Amino acid sequence: MTVAAQMLQTYPKDLGGLDPEKLATCVEACFECAAACTACADACLSEDMVAELTTCVRVNQDCADLCETTGRVLSRHTGYDPDLTRCVLLACAVACKACATECESHARAHEHCRVCAEACRRCEQACRALLDDLGGVS
Repeated sequence: MTVAAQMLQTYPKDLGGLDPEKLATCVEACFECAAACTACADACLSEDMVAELTTCVRVNQDCADLCETTGRVLSRHTGYDPDLTRCVLLACAVACKACATECESHARAHEHCRVCAEACRRCEQACRALLDDLGGVS
């Protein structure tokens, strides 16, 4: 059992009707994606053709920030606001989709972009699955 799942399991109140398994999966995917995007941006900056990767770096940084924020918001349940949660999840899913698309365009030349794109796709799927449970637009 992951730390996120353990923490959700120990929460003393209701989780706002959220599926604990989907919630834990999404929290984990968000933090994993944030780490992948941060590492990918750094790797892009180390490439000889860095000028061709500036968009990738920017999209990676934006995605990392949104994933980190989403993971933190999803980890807090006191005073839970479903509307805010929907907005954060949607923003994260959109950022992950954009980042995955950008990284996929560089994946043949840069393995770090391939790995990052996969993490982004997993996070996007996890966010959209949780959005579906909340009745959000995905």
